[in-house]
Order: sequence, then C-alpha cells, then structure tokens
Amino acid sequence: MSLDLYSQDAFQLYVRPLSEVAEEQQNLAREKLDSFLKSEFPVGEFPRVLLSGDAAIQIAQLARANGFDLIIMPTHAGVFRMTLLGSTTAKVLNHADCAVLTTQHAEAISPRQLEHREWVCAIDLNGDSKRVLRYASQAAESVHANLTLIHVISASAAELPVQLDLEGRLQSAKREAASRCIEELQKAGGTHAFTSVVIGPIKNMLTDEARRLRADVLVVGRGPQSGVLGRLRDLTYAVVREAPCPVLSV
Repeated sequence: MSLDLYSQDAFQLYVRPLSEVAEEQQNLAREKLDSFLKSEFPVGEFPRVLLSGDAAIQIAQLARANGFDLIIMPTHAGVFRMTLLGSTTAKVLNHADCAVLTTQHAEAISPRQLEHREWVCAIDLNGDSKRVLRYASQAAESVHANLTLIHVISASAAELPVQLDLEGRLQSAKREAASRCIEELQKAGGTHAFTSVVIGPIKNMLTDEARRLRADVLVVGRGPQSGVLGRLRDLTYAVVREAPCPVLSV
C-alpha cells in the first residue's frame, strides 16, 4: 500500500505541523492495511508493506529490490477500465521488471472460477519469443493447464473482405512460414503446445481467440525496455483493457 501525503486535506497541512499530519495519516493507513482481508491473509503470515510516494513507482521498486517473481494488480471493469488502467496499473506494466498479472475487479464483475485449465500465449516471432514461450510453457505446466500458442498475422479490418487470389496465396505463405517458425521455437524449447495462426487486427484477434477458447489466462510479452520509447509502443495496454480473462504480461 502506498500513502500519498499531499493528497490529503490541504487545510490540515496548513494549520498543523507536517510531521504531525504525516504520523496521523501513516497510523490510519497502517490500521486500514492491517485490517484489510485480515481473516483471509493473517498479518503474521502475510507481510504488509506501507510506503509513501507514487504508488506505481513504489510497487515497481519494491518488487525489484526484493526480487519478486510476480505482481498481481486489478483493473476496473466496464468503461472505467478503459480509462483507469492508464494510471497505476499502466505505470507498473511499464516499469516493473517481473511478470505482472492483471485482472478485473472482482467487485465489479461476476467471474467464473479460475481453474487454470486453458492458457493462451501470444507469440510475436521476434527476438523475445523464446523467452515468452519458455515462461508460458513452464507456468502453464506448473498449474496443469493446456497451452495454446496464438500468432497473429497483422491485417486491418478493411483489408479482410477483399481477398484476391494473389493476396490469398501471400497470406497462405505467411501462415506456413509462421507455423514453421513456431515449430522451430517449440522444438528448441522442448514444448508441444497446440498452435493457431490467424490473420487480422492483432488486438482483436488475440482477445477473440482467448474468448473462443474460454481461456483462464492470456500470456503476452512486454517490450524489454521501459519508458515512453519502450513498452508504451506495444499492444500490452490495449490487450489488458479488452481481454476477457486475466492477462499475464511477462
């Protein structure tokens, strides 16, 4: 939990010593944090950390300093999910070094039981694909889930209705080439996941395939570099916003 002192009542900061207000707010935040889900996660068994500052930066730094393997964060369901993702969760996706699992607020939706039976992994066939495939394969195996690899050959919605013979042959060749690349990746990594190569808008095809397969988790790779010239360029945020299931960004 991160505490932002300057989000408090400005009048209190004016009429009382800053140290006094800070101590009071910290004590209140500590009480609230310790009482949250106390029966499900007893304080003595599950450490609770209270930090001050920008929430996303503090979360990313804490995970990095302690060598965390995974950060789990909620997003908001419905139309609010489209906008509120752009704050803390988006920053953590951009700055965290470890994997980040995002899913909608349980209070806002009626989720089905997460059985970990069907996992989908998006494969981009770039230099980072081997790492993403290895992570998805090991994670899915650890929870005894079936793993399906999805590769999307990019095409805009406007291009899809018009399929001339030459275009059809070109797309067929692209499918075959992608299938061969994935086969080589799996051979090198010792994996045997089912593979699906589809054509269309990348974000739509990924979310549609996850919905069709009733996936429990969608695994996607993030750009290796953080900052505005790194991960902000990829489709991670768009996929997280619209995916029908939790998204594991690695």
